[in-house]
Amino acid sequence: METENAVGVGVAPEVQERLVAYMDEIASCLGRVEQRRAAGLYARGLIEQGTRKSLEPVVARLGGGKVQYEALQHFLADSPWDAEVIERAVAERVCAVICPEAWVLDDTGVVKDGTHSPGVKRQYSGTLGKTGNCQVTVSLHAVGDKGTVPLGFRLYLPEEWCEDVPRRRKAKIPDSVAFQTKPAIGGELAVRAAGWGVGRAPVLGDQAYGDDSKLRARLDEEGLEYVLSVSPTTTVFTAATRFEPQPRKPGRGRPPTRLKADRDHVQIKTLVAELPAKAWKTVTYRDQDGKPIRSRFAFVRVIAARPVAEGLAPREEWLIVERPEGKQQPIDYWLANLPADTKHERLARLARLRWMIELDYRQLKGRLRLTS
Repeated sequence: METENAVGVGVAPEVQERLVAYMDEIASCLGRVEQRRAAGLYARGLIEQGTRKSLEPVVARLGGGKVQYEALQHFLADSPWDAEVIERAVAERVCAVICPEAWVLDDTGVVKDGTHSPGVKRQYSGTLGKTGNCQVTVSLHAVGDKGTVPLGFRLYLPEEWCEDVPRRRKAKIPDSVAFQTKPAIGGELAVRAAGWGVGRAPVLGDQAYGDDSKLRARLDEEGLEYVLSVSPTTTVFTAATRFEPQPRKPGRGRPPTRLKADRDHVQIKTLVAELPAKAWKTVTYRDQDGKPIRSRFAFVRVIAARPVAEGLAPREEWLIVERPEGKQQPIDYWLANLPADTKHERLARLARLRWMIELDYRQLKGRLRLTS
């Protein structure tokens, strides 16, 4: 890659050298010289000053013309290179520095006009706080004391897009892409990252992800820990519950594989309302800036009911509940599959670490103009 293509305007020489070395390392996984050159140009265009990050103004800021525009357009839209090799190179390079404490799953809406951009439709976006015309992207981010780094992005493709073959082909969506829920996409991103050299960390996520029992089961099966926010109406069994195979009815075929509990499951909010006062503890943990935070939590061992009903083996996990001092009702609930001897301070810190994703999204949209 040519050195001048990776240098930003008005940047100190030592920073320029670091940027050049970084881009050389990251783009070295691209097989062709013109691809490495285009990657450097595009990275420079995103980093340099300028509010518009679409291709035409990026090329204009770089002092390029039609040739450079067409080269970058080909690189981004048609050139056969695998984005995963870049995502992995960035993740492994940065994670070695920030030492991730957690991986955070979330999604964000990108406002779009028209109907032709892949995945765009009127749909709810947490970013907008309402239903609007947008794309939705699911992402996974590594969070450490020294910073964060995206481990991957995946566009959410609504069912109506998946079923419309002409529309898909016009938008150059591969035939192999099938409909997946956002939690399913998040699980794919987490399993993919687990195969990289980035060091595994507990997966965090809000209720949209935590309420999906299939996602929790998949993460556990893959050996990934999680601390996921769940609804207070989620049903659980107490850890003392005993399970036995349901008795076989005479002449009714194969023996049943489902287990029968010796007691009823209850909603989390019901279980929490019956906890004794001594179950609540004041826990002090530190935020990302090292500042101490104090709040009251309850930590209870439970067994989620839905996976058992779906034929999976009963599995104990942590129910974490936060009810700050002076509050009459809890403000959040989490399920976590961390070991039974995990310190409560760590559980509380992980439960509250998810907010870092919002900083990532603000920076990506504000500084780099994340648009698709």
